[in-house]
Amino acid sequence: MKLSMGLSIAIPASLVSDIPHLREKTSTIGMIGRAAAIFRVEEIIIFPDQPKKDQKKEANLIKLILSYMETPQYLRKRLFKIRPELRYVGVLPPLRTPHHPLARSSEDLKIGEVREGVVVSSSRRGSKVYIGVEKPAFIREVKLPVGKRVTVKIVGLNSEIEAVLARRDEIQDYWGYRVIVSERSLGEILKNWDLIIATSKYGIPFMRVKDELVQKWRKAKRRMVLFGSPSAGLYEILGLEGLNLDEIADFVVNTIPLQGVETVRTEEAVYASLAIFNLFISSDNQV
Repeated sequence: MKLSMGLSIAIPASLVSDIPHLREKTSTIGMIGRAAAIFRVEEIIIFPDQPKKDQKKEANLIKLILSYMETPQYLRKRLFKIRPELRYVGVLPPLRTPHHPLARSSEDLKIGEVREGVVVSSSRRGSKVYIGVEKPAFIREVKLPVGKRVTVKIVGLNSEIEAVLARRDEIQDYWGYRVIVSERSLGEILKNWDLIIATSKYGIPFMRVKDELVQKWRKAKRRMVLFGSPSAGLYEILGLEGLNLDEIADFVVNTIPLQGVETVRTEEAVYASLAIFNLFISSDNQV
């Protein structure tokens, strides 16, 4: 049984706008990526939270570093060019998720194993895919674009490594997150979700809504958790659109009651909140 959480998080484009140095920006973004992997987040949406400001550069930096972090180490040099924005990626913590295998030899591969790869050549006969070992995997009779990242399953280990394309929904393990930069405002994003949970220090303490939230969490297939920015909470961000957070979110929850600091940073709130919601995820898969 696949333990699919259907869990997305939305973070503001101004996540690191108050941090002056790229090294510290990279480290902070890395905390988000690590938290997403720990708690099996499937999608990270970066939304504009300052409508009077062009936030494309900030949002694209967050996406670039999160995407780099999610990519298996053996594919990074093939999928990412040398860029000044990636200068400090050495400070990023490793994800060590199932799609980041340590094995680098074809002798260590197993039939049925799933790996990420990049297409290195393609013809009518099929496609060769680099999967992090000394020789490529071969997908018969499938012509794929060179340079495309693909997910493959090993089906043969004879004179060559034989593979087929694998669908993400067939994979039993947690297989990383995808990152989306939205040009739409937060209010426009929040449609077609089964459950929307907003985090705020002005929200209802978690324990007061726990039972109702657990019930709705278990019934939902697509869950969204929202986080504010270092300088503005979700009430303020949506207020700029003329919207009321209480009318949009199913729950506005304070996951850090009696906080001892004036403001909790976004990356801190992500860890604290997802740790609590993880209790629902684990119980959901035991029911």
